[in-house]
Amino acid sequence: MSTSNASRDSDKSVAANETPSVMRHARVHEGSSFPLGATWDGLGVNFALFSANATKVELCLFDETGEQELACVELPEYTDEVWHGYLPDARPGQLYGYRVHGPYAPEEGHRFNPNKLLLDPYAKQIVGDVKWDEALFGYTIGHPDGDLSFDERDSAPFMPRCRVIDPAFTWGRSRDVQLPWDHTIVYETHVRGYTMRHPAVPEALRGTFAGLMVNDVVDYIRSLGVSSVELLPIHAFVDDQRLLEQGLRNYWGYNTLGFFAPHSRYISGESINEFKELVARYHAADLEVILDVVYNHTAEGNELGPTLSLKGIDNASYYRLMPDEPRYYIDDTGTGNTLNLSHQRVLQMVTDSLRYWATEMRVDGFRFDLATILGREPHGFDEGGGFLDSCRQDPILSQVKLIAEPWDCGPGGYQVGGFPPGWAEWNDQFRDTVRAFWRGDEGQLPELATRLMASADFFKRRGRRPFASVNFVTAHDGYTLYDLVAYNDKHNEANGEENMDGHGHNLSWNHGVEGPTDDEDIQALRLRQIRNLIATTLFSQGTPMLLAGDELLRTQQGNNNAYCQDNEISWVDWNLDGDAHAMIEYLRRVIELRLRYPILRRGRFLSGEYNEEMGLKEVTWLAPDGAEMDVERWEDAESRTLGLLLDGRAQPSGIRRAGADVTLLLIFNAHHESVAFQLPEAPSGSGWLCRLDTSKTIDEAPFQRGFGEEHKMESRSLALLELVQHDEGAVT
Repeated sequence: MSTSNASRDSDKSVAANETPSVMRHARVHEGSSFPLGATWDGLGVNFALFSANATKVELCLFDETGEQELACVELPEYTDEVWHGYLPDARPGQLYGYRVHGPYAPEEGHRFNPNKLLLDPYAKQIVGDVKWDEALFGYTIGHPDGDLSFDERDSAPFMPRCRVIDPAFTWGRSRDVQLPWDHTIVYETHVRGYTMRHPAVPEALRGTFAGLMVNDVVDYIRSLGVSSVELLPIHAFVDDQRLLEQGLRNYWGYNTLGFFAPHSRYISGESINEFKELVARYHAADLEVILDVVYNHTAEGNELGPTLSLKGIDNASYYRLMPDEPRYYIDDTGTGNTLNLSHQRVLQMVTDSLRYWATEMRVDGFRFDLATILGREPHGFDEGGGFLDSCRQDPILSQVKLIAEPWDCGPGGYQVGGFPPGWAEWNDQFRDTVRAFWRGDEGQLPELATRLMASADFFKRRGRRPFASVNFVTAHDGYTLYDLVAYNDKHNEANGEENMDGHGHNLSWNHGVEGPTDDEDIQALRLRQIRNLIATTLFSQGTPMLLAGDELLRTQQGNNNAYCQDNEISWVDWNLDGDAHAMIEYLRRVIELRLRYPILRRGRFLSGEYNEEMGLKEVTWLAPDGAEMDVERWEDAESRTLGLLLDGRAQPSGIRRAGADVTLLLIFNAHHESVAFQLPEAPSGSGWLCRLDTSKTIDEAPFQRGFGEEHKMESRSLALLELVQHDEGAVT
C-alpha cells in the first residue's frame, strides 16, 4: 500500500476490524482538557490526551483481566489540541488504552495507525509486558515499501494496559529529609540487583520496592553513613526484543515506556503505593530517594521501531525528526530517537512527570540520563533552553536535587560544567584523573589537585558551588571498584556482542594478574588501592557518589557494560568474606571522617591564593620535603606524591571572618615505593595526629608526630592527619 493510500484508508482499515463489543453510545460527558491523563475525581474518570495532528481518538476499555475489550469510546471534545471526555461509570482499577486516527504519512512525519493499541503517556500504572510480535509495528515487516507500508493487524493482544489509579495514600508522619548538599553522599543502586541475593529479604519480595524496605536492608544502608539512595530507572520500561531472544533483559532500564508509572516488575503486589511506602520508610531513616530518569528517548526506536505510544499518538510532535526528511529521526541518544523537548506539550509532559514524582511520590531529586539532550534546542545546547529554564523557575523542581549526566552522542554533546546554577553534574574528569593517578600514570599531579578542589575550572561560574561537582570513580556504567583493580581489559562476552560493546578506555590496572588470583601480595595491593579510591572520593571537595556493592568488593567478572545482565553478574552478592567485612568498616570510617571535618565539604571553592586580610592560604600544596610545590615540581611528570594542607581558619562563607574548623593534612602517594614525607608546621598547632592511613588497618591506634618529623608513606597509600592544637591533651 502506498503512503497516500494508507493515509486515506487508515480509518477504513480499523472499521473492518471492529468487534461486536464496541459500545457506540457509552455514557461519556465532555470532560476537561486538564489535567492530562486519566484522573479519578471520586465520581468518575476524566481522560485527556494531547495530539495536535490526530483526527479522532478512541478510548478502549478492558475487563479486569485486560484480555477482553469491553468498549471503545470516542473522546467527544478537542480543546487546545487535547482530546478529552469524562466517563462517570469508570472507577480506579479500570484498564484502558487508546487508538488514535490520523494520516499515515511517514514521509511527512505522521505515523497514525488506529490498529495499534497505544499507552497513555500520562498513565500512572502500566500492567503487563510488551509481547514482541510483528503486529506491534505500524508498518508490515518484510514489505517491499518498508516503513512506508501500513499494517492492519491489531496489536492489542501483545500490548500492556494502562490502569486508572486512586492516588490516595496515608503518609502519616513521613517528612521530607531536605538534606543540604554539603551533607550529601549519594549511593547509586538498583532496585532488583540490590536484594535478589539478600538473605534477609523473603524470596517473594526480592527485586522489588518491598524488598528494599526490609529492615535489614534499610538499617545497613543507614549504617554506612550515606545520605541519598539513587535508584537506577524505575519508570516503566521495555525489554528489547533482541535481548529477550538471546535470553537476556534490559536490566538497567534505560528504555522508557511510561514516564509516570513505576515499572511493574518492581512491584511485589498490584499497587503503586508500594513505592510510596518505600519513600516513607527511607525518609523515616533520614535517607533521601533520588531517581535516575530517562527523558531523552523512548522504547519506540527509529522509523523501524514499534508503535507503542507517542509514535502513534503524534509522532511529529513528540520526536525530533530530520528537518528535510521527517520520515527519519534525529538520534542524539544512540537509541534511535530523541524526545522533542522544544515542543511545549512534550516539555509539559516531562515537567509534569517530574512534579508528579516530586509531589505525589515525594522523591528528593533526579539524576538525568544524557541530560545534554534536555538542554539541546534546534540550534544546539543552550543552558537557557526551555527545559533548563523550566526547572530553574519552577517552585517545586527548583527545590529538589537536580543532577545531570552532562553528555550525549549528539553534536556538542559534552557539556561538563555547562549546566546552569542549581544543577549538579556527574564529573567524569574527576573519575578519569583519580583512576589515572592511582594507576601510577605520569604527570597527574596538576590535574589531581584541580579535581580534589571540586573542579573549579569547570564549575566556578555564575555563583555555582562545589557541590555542583558530583565526584565518582565508579558507577553502574563501567567497572565495579573491585574490577577496576582486577582487570586490564573488559570481559563482556556474556552480552552476546563478541566483547565489542562497552568502553575501552577504563584506566584500570589488574596489578599483575587478570581477574581472580591467589597471590596474597596482589590481593593486598588491590584492597589498598580500593581504599585509596574510596578515600580520595570522600575527602575531595564536592558531592561524593558511591556505587552500591563496591564496599562489598562486588565483581561483575570484568564486565563493564552489564546493562543486559539480570543475573548474578549484576546482582549484589551478600555472602561476604573477611575482606568484604573489613571494607565495609573502612567505608564507614571514611564517611565518618568526612562528616566530622567540615573543611572537607566546604560550601565555597577553596583556592591556593594568599588572603592578606586573614594572613593565610586556604589551601597549600606540598612536596615530600614539606616545601610548597613550585612550578618545577608541578611539571615533574615522574612525581607521584602530593600533600594537601587545608587550613581550618579559612573563611567558611561569604562573610569575612576566620573559620574554626580543624586543620587537616592529606598526603597522596601513588609511587610504587614508600616515600618519607616531612610534616609541615601549622599555626596554633604542636604536631599531627594520623586519623587514617590506607596502608594500615582502621583498628590501629592513631599516632602523633611533631612538626618536621617524617611520616613514612607506604607505596600507593593515602593518609589523613589532623592538626593537634597546643592545648590538646591525650590522643583520642
